[in-house]
Amino acid sequence: MAVSRETLETRIRVFLEEGAIGVKAETPIPMLNHLLKTLLFYAGIGGEVYAEEVYRVDDHHVAEDVALVLGEALRRLTAGRTIARYGWSIVPMDESLCLAAVDVSNRPGAWVELGLQPWDVVGGLRAENAEHFIASLASTLRATIHVKALRTGNTHHTIEACFKALGMALGQALRGSSRVMSIKGVV
Repeated sequence: MAVSRETLETRIRVFLEEGAIGVKAETPIPMLNHLLKTLLFYAGIGGEVYAEEVYRVDDHHVAEDVALVLGEALRRLTAGRTIARYGWSIVPMDESLCLAAVDVSNRPGAWVELGLQPWDVVGGLRAENAEHFIASLASTLRATIHVKALRTGNTHHTIEACFKALGMALGQALRGSSRVMSIKGVV
């Protein structure tokens, strides 16, 4: 599944393959590359993510646009088939502990509490833009996403634990299902 987006600020290309092993991420933000690989690995989805910054401001545009395209690609990847809909995970990473829950319900929304200062920066990515990435992903995936750091410590560990938990929750939610997960008969 290939999706791209080109604006006056960024050029983004995402290719996803369910069940594939490798993940390649090339963006101008080293921490975002790491988090993309982490998220997709734990979701059980392989692929490639490329981002080029056309107009340099800060990390916001790249993080947001990558998430928008990734959410659209994930939605298209599962289009036309019945999915488990729900997924959840709690992941530790040393002193950090993070919970993630996902409902792929066509009701987009994100409630994200990483418990970090917005200006904290790891590998070129501000904590507030890690949170904004998740909100942007939810909007185009059309999912309800909750991510909460239950215990924080090292900023890198906290953000990575949250992306691992989110990846695992997405992997569960996007997995095929033999029945529609709604008493209405439609999601």
